[in-house]
Amino acid sequence: MADGTEQKSSNQMWGGRFASGPSAIMEEINASIGFDKKLYAQDIRGSIAHATMLAAKGIISGEDKDKIIHGLNTIQSEIEAGSFQFSRKLEDIHMNIEARLADLIGPAAGRLHTARSRNDQVALDFRLWVKEELQKTEAMLTALITAFLDRAEEHADTVMPGFTHLQTAQPVTFGHHCMAYVEMFGRDRARVRHAIEHMDESPIGAAALAGTGYPIDRHMTAKALGFREPTRNSIDTVSDRDFALEFLSIASICATHLSRLAEEIVIWSTPQFGFIRLSDAFSTGSSIMPQKKNPDAAELVRAKTGRINGSLIALLTIMKGLPLAYSKDMQEDKEQVFDSAESLELAIAAMTGMVRDLDVRADKMREAAGSGYSTATDLADWLVREAGLPFRDAHHATGHAVAMAEQKGCDLADLSLEELQSINPAITSGIFDVLSVEASVASRTSFGGTAPSEVRKQIAWWRAKN
Repeated sequence: MADGTEQKSSNQMWGGRFASGPSAIMEEINASIGFDKKLYAQDIRGSIAHATMLAAKGIISGEDKDKIIHGLNTIQSEIEAGSFQFSRKLEDIHMNIEARLADLIGPAAGRLHTARSRNDQVALDFRLWVKEELQKTEAMLTALITAFLDRAEEHADTVMPGFTHLQTAQPVTFGHHCMAYVEMFGRDRARVRHAIEHMDESPIGAAALAGTGYPIDRHMTAKALGFREPTRNSIDTVSDRDFALEFLSIASICATHLSRLAEEIVIWSTPQFGFIRLSDAFSTGSSIMPQKKNPDAAELVRAKTGRINGSLIALLTIMKGLPLAYSKDMQEDKEQVFDSAESLELAIAAMTGMVRDLDVRADKMREAAGSGYSTATDLADWLVREAGLPFRDAHHATGHAVAMAEQKGCDLADLSLEELQSINPAITSGIFDVLSVEASVASRTSFGGTAPSEVRKQIAWWRAKN
C-alpha cells in the first residue's frame, strides 16, 4: 500500500505551498525528532501555559483549553510509559505532539498554535531544558565542593609537596590543595548561577519573529513557566542561542577544572608518587598484567573535556554567520548541548565519588614534601627577616646552602650550624625552626595561605557559604 496517508500528514504541516512531500534525503536532513524528543516535557509544559493564557484572554474557549490540557497530559503519560509512537515524517517534537493531540481531542488541537510559532516554541523548550540542566549542575557542583571540604578538613595538617612546573616548590598541606579545587568549582557554580539569572526570560509569544496581533499576556506565561519576565525583543528572542552558548562555555571551563583534577589523580596514583590509592569502584585492571590498577574513571573524565570543548566550538561556528532572525541551522544546536550535559553530569558524578573514596597516603606525601629542598624559600625568608639581608642576597646565600646539601646528599635541615654560618655568619640556631616542612607550612599564615590554621578558616567560610 502506498504511503499516501503519511505524505498527506507531512504536507499538512508545510501547508499549500508545497505540492508534494519532501524527498527521502530532505526528510533525513530535516528531521530532528531523533534528538529533540528529549524536550517533550518542556514542550508540553509550555503548551499548557500557552493554552491557559489563551483561554484567560478569551482567545480560545475554556472548554477547548480543558480538552487541550487533558490531551497534553495524556500524551506526556504515553511518552513516559514508552507507548508513544514518534514519527520522522512529522519532523520534530512539536509536530509529533500536535498530531497526537489532534487524534485525541479533534479540532480543538488546532487552536493551541494560535499566537505562537515553532520558532518561539523551540526557543522556549530549549531554554527551559537548559535552565533545568543548569539547576541540576549547580546541585552536583555543591556536592563536589562538599566532598572537597570534607577531605580538606580531614587533611588540614597533612603535609605534601606543592608544585610549580610539576617540580617540588614549597611544602603545603593536602587540605590547602583540596581547597584550591573548592575555589575552582566554586567559580563554576557562580557562573552557573549567573547564567540562570541571565537567561531567566520567557520566549513564548515572540511568535515567528515579529510578535503577534492577538491580545496575549506574555507576563502571565512567563510567570506560569517560572521565568522572571518575558524577553523584550521578538527578533532577538527567536534568533538567540546565547543561553546554549553560555551553558557550553560553563561546561567547558568546568570540564577543564575536572580534567586538571583528573590529571593529578592519575599522577598521584602512580607507584612513583603513591600519594593516593583509588578505590576499586573507580579503577580497572589489566587483561594481561595482574599487578595493574588503572585510574580509568579519571582518564575518562579527562577525555570528556575534549568532547565538551568540541561542542562549544561547534555551536559557536554554527551561530557565527547567521542573519537575524531564525535559520534552520539552529536545529543543530541541541545535540551539542545534550551531549555535553550528559558528559558533564557523568564527569562531576565520577569525580565526586573519587574524591570521597580516595585513600590518602599521608606518609608518602610527607616523605615527598621534604624532597627537592622545598624549604629553601623559608631559609631565604629567615635571612631577610632575622639577619636583615636584602632578598636577592638571601636568595644567593640560600643557593649556596642548597648546593652544599646536594654535595653532602642531605636535606637543608641536616646541615650543621657551622656549615650554614660558613655561608653567612649571621645565621643562628633559630634557622632550624623554619627548615622542617611542618614549620614551613605552619608559618604561611597570610590570608589564603597553607598554614593549617588558615586552611581551617577557609573551610569554615566555605561551609557557611555552601
